[in-house]
Amino acid sequence: MSKQRNTRIQTSFGKTVSRGIWVFLVFINTIPVSGINESPQFSEQANLALRRTAHRLLAENGDTLSAIPPVEQSDPATFLIRVDSLFDYDKLPQLLQESLELQGIRQAYNVVIINCGDGKIQLGYSYLDLAREGGVPCQGRRQDAGCYLLKISFIPDRAEAAAGGKWWIISISGLLAAGIGLMVWRRSGKDLIISKQEAPAGDTARRTEFGNSALDLSGLLLHTGTGVHHLTYREAKLLNLFVNHKNQVLERDFILKSVWEDEGIIVGRSIDVFVSRLRKLLQDDASVKIAAVHGVGYRMEVESGIL
Repeated sequence: MSKQRNTRIQTSFGKTVSRGIWVFLVFINTIPVSGINESPQFSEQANLALRRTAHRLLAENGDTLSAIPPVEQSDPATFLIRVDSLFDYDKLPQLLQESLELQGIRQAYNVVIINCGDGKIQLGYSYLDLAREGGVPCQGRRQDAGCYLLKISFIPDRAEAAAGGKWWIISISGLLAAGIGLMVWRRSGKDLIISKQEAPAGDTARRTEFGNSALDLSGLLLHTGTGVHHLTYREAKLLNLFVNHKNQVLERDFILKSVWEDEGIIVGRSIDVFVSRLRKLLQDDASVKIAAVHGVGYRMEVESGIL
């Protein structure tokens, strides 16, 4: 009886292992490979290109005195810089392309102009528009003076990423199969019993709940009543700061130091843009509100009794 029981256990374990290998192979083949150069050199080149573009835009408008603010990098492919003064949008495409070429950057990209106040996209174009008949959309249209964010998002080269990014899959798969095979061999004749107490904790262990929502910081996910929203690194970091200090007034300087300064990047009104994004993601959760405290900062208001 003991031998038959061990055989059943080994067979069940073998099936579990086989299923695990199959799931792993499916999973790793669905992992997106960015195709974006994430090296510090690329980040520096993109930073310099964007700063040169902002300088030239202001200079073309007769402004040679205003300071050029720091460039913000929200992820390996996305860079932003604030331009407070009125600039000539018609000259942006040529100046930006020229700056990128000077830095040796030939990656495809999209460009958008964002209003600092409400976070809405005012203007934008794709690098493909530079070669198309009719040129860049919205050129020649009137632009109001104000604070704007110039954002460039580099487009991953999927073909290049697929060619060079999957070599590690075969290696890891082989190592995993060998390791699991060794585990099966070592478990011969032994009982495999996993109690509920020993079972791994579910996804909820990684979540921080607030109101009717939950933040998965490690996965950069926001769970709300309308579903799951993917967050950028700094969106998740800012939301986590609010959640950990719910119903407390956070000064702008404190937010800057907590979310951005440790990254070596300092921003100004970009805080307002990120808060605007979080408000939109949380708009269906009536128990949560990010309120502005005039002249001070922000406060996340969470209704009592929800948690």
